[in-house]
Amino acid sequence: MGSFIIEGGHKLKGEIQPQGAKNEALQILCAVLLTPEKVIINNVPDIVDINILIELLKDLGVKVEKRSKDSYSFQADEINLDYLTSDQFKAKGTRIRGSIMIVGPLLARFGKGFIPRPGGDKIGRRRLDTHFIGFQRLGAEFEYDSKESFYRVTTKGLKGNYMLLDEASVTGTANIVMTAVMAKGTTTIYNAACEPYLQQLCKMLNSMGANIQGIGSNLLTIEGVDFLGGCEHTILPDMIEIGSFIGLAAMTQSEITIKNVSWDNLGVIPSVFQKLGIKLERKGDDIYIPTQESYEIENFIDGSILTIADAPWPGFTPDLLSIILVVSTQAKGSVLIHQKMFESRLFFTDKLIDMGAQIILCDPHRASVIGLNRQTPLRATTMTSPDIRAGVSLLIAALSAEGTSTIHNINQIDRGYQNIDDRLRSLGAKIQRVE
Repeated sequence: MGSFIIEGGHKLKGEIQPQGAKNEALQILCAVLLTPEKVIINNVPDIVDINILIELLKDLGVKVEKRSKDSYSFQADEINLDYLTSDQFKAKGTRIRGSIMIVGPLLARFGKGFIPRPGGDKIGRRRLDTHFIGFQRLGAEFEYDSKESFYRVTTKGLKGNYMLLDEASVTGTANIVMTAVMAKGTTTIYNAACEPYLQQLCKMLNSMGANIQGIGSNLLTIEGVDFLGGCEHTILPDMIEIGSFIGLAAMTQSEITIKNVSWDNLGVIPSVFQKLGIKLERKGDDIYIPTQESYEIENFIDGSILTIADAPWPGFTPDLLSIILVVSTQAKGSVLIHQKMFESRLFFTDKLIDMGAQIILCDPHRASVIGLNRQTPLRATTMTSPDIRAGVSLLIAALSAEGTSTIHNINQIDRGYQNIDDRLRSLGAKIQRVE
């Protein structure tokens, strides 16, 4: 496993372009299985999780052509369904959680979809019930082999149905939508996820010939069609990376411009950072963050301590709470971070406490942060990245700390952030990758 050696305490300056959105790409790439025609996808991020999924599609028989550094064509006209029962598939499918979303398209087009229990971040329980209950509502039969940790879903014919999802799962909604677009009749999905990346998937499917109504709301109506064709689609910039760069600028007192952010798809992200006292300005479709010596956390109107919690879209994304927590350590004031979705995601705070941060981990879901207003800078240390978002949060902490830090297990960071060391060096960061 590789490591980063980071010399902290340097101000950064310049422009940075966000990569294509990881969470959208995982959905979009699975959707190419719905048609035998060619699908062109642009702005594909060059990150570990996406590259694993592309390799998985190749192994299934999808013809993949790299057209440029971030553009691919896919043609799923000769799918090898026997691969789904191979040992190679069982090994590779466990490496990323996004692999679960190949099941819906395979079920819709071929009547069966298999997947080993997916892997991904170790951030707590991430149940898959929503996916499989949705498949069953559409007429599929579900089987779980607990000995091999292997899921099998088959159908003799999918039929549209009404369903009220037990949670607004993004991947669950995406999987059900990709199944329902070719089911007979009308499917109504209530309590559907409605984040921009899910909207992008629906728009892409409609451009392929699907009939999806209610895009952008939590009530989707889908009229099944017999065939989907090819299309060309461009992935949005990654909102999690954009939020990470806002936090980086604040923590390192840097002047940074984040280019082409698709501001209208960022929701409450800019305003949540502004509640921490971070100044940012919209310039066209860019975000400009000026140098700030300090930033002060707002209280609620009644004077009580600010609480920042995750919620389904258009609420605040859980993927940025780790960044918010780190940024709060050097703010003026206090904030309660409430991570409702995952019970293990805040456990990385012990590493920040070792660096000198004033954090009380109240329970697995809540952490109280007492901002130091830069009176006591974070100390350099050696640490290990537990997951993608915590890894980048620790990287931001190290870049702001005094001295030289080491972060091990950076493969976790590479899973979600494209060439992050090269891109940060272009802003003046002192960061070195060692194997």
